[in-house]
Amino acid sequence: MNTQAPPFRADHVGSLLRPEPLLAARAEHERGWITAEVLRECEDDCIKKAVEMQAELGLTGVTDGEFRRGSWHMDFLYRIGGVEKTDRVLHIEFKNAAGTIEFSPAAHRVAGRLSLDNTIFGEDFAYLKSVAPPGTVPKLTIPSPSMLHYRGGRAAIDQTAYPDMEAFWHDLAEVYAKEIAGLAALGCTYLQLDDTSLAYLNDPVQRAYVDSIGGDGGKQHLTNIRLINQALALKPPGMTVCTHMCRGNFRSSWMAEGGYDHVADALFGELAVDGFFLEYDDARSGGFAPLRFVPKGPKKVVLGLVTTKRADLESKDALKRRIDEAAKYVPLEQLCLSPQCGFSSTVDGNALSIEEEKAKLRLVVEVAREVWGD
Repeated sequence: MNTQAPPFRADHVGSLLRPEPLLAARAEHERGWITAEVLRECEDDCIKKAVEMQAELGLTGVTDGEFRRGSWHMDFLYRIGGVEKTDRVLHIEFKNAAGTIEFSPAAHRVAGRLSLDNTIFGEDFAYLKSVAPPGTVPKLTIPSPSMLHYRGGRAAIDQTAYPDMEAFWHDLAEVYAKEIAGLAALGCTYLQLDDTSLAYLNDPVQRAYVDSIGGDGGKQHLTNIRLINQALALKPPGMTVCTHMCRGNFRSSWMAEGGYDHVADALFGELAVDGFFLEYDDARSGGFAPLRFVPKGPKKVVLGLVTTKRADLESKDALKRRIDEAAKYVPLEQLCLSPQCGFSSTVDGNALSIEEEKAKLRLVVEVAREVWGD
């Protein structure tokens, strides 16, 4: 197996803790104290340093840390033609050891036919590519097409624009196909589709939620897999596309729980991606048995065994034991290692310092080298 192709033995999901100069610049821009141009210059500088940090730690896949975003997904989704913000605020409860915290983003609505006029994050990727050191591969992370539909369901899609949901799915897949082609034209060879829905739907509470908004929680993952496959049908040769799944990641808190059992057969057997980044940092993610559905061959499974939610560092021996357990279901040569999620899915970030973040990434690199040697 070609270990020089992504996903890499030591990899990471993408988002990184925002450094203080960037947080300060964002706050100043929101108050109108600095221009968008000045903010972007600060972002450029911080991204360049973050990319250098990733390379110095030994990572081959490098990202911009999602430093230009406030949210891992909404900054992208709002730029799709036909999608608009609404005055309604969502109230989403995330859980942690101390209790719950509330995330209250603005809701979105599909108000017209979906379209794509420009490659979203195209300029951002071009900059990332320009500062990626020799020997590294710039990776772009974008929300999966499933994420436009999951939170609001049918109720968030204008009936006049889409009286028929099949037309909605078709147009959404076309938007993503166009986006992927645009990114490929810019030289993107490593793309990650972040999809919380495919992990959330393992939780009976989340399946009931989908039922409550007019969907079919038991089968929604099948619709989402079909949608993603349609979007990838014309994937350019030479581009690796992976998907990342987690059960919520906001200020070191989570939303859903449950192993991959409900989605595993269709997910691993039918989803036309090159690799799966899977959350496996604690008992909420279940065991490795669902990995038996991963087909033998070139597809890789990236085990998210290192948590980004806490600062305490996992032991190398414990990580190696868990890799050995996973290898009972998937050949070791098809496995890779990463943190279970990003460190900062929103601008807020998880409860770690940047030095602790670096220690986590360094651990991933060191364990991968000791396990695979390549």
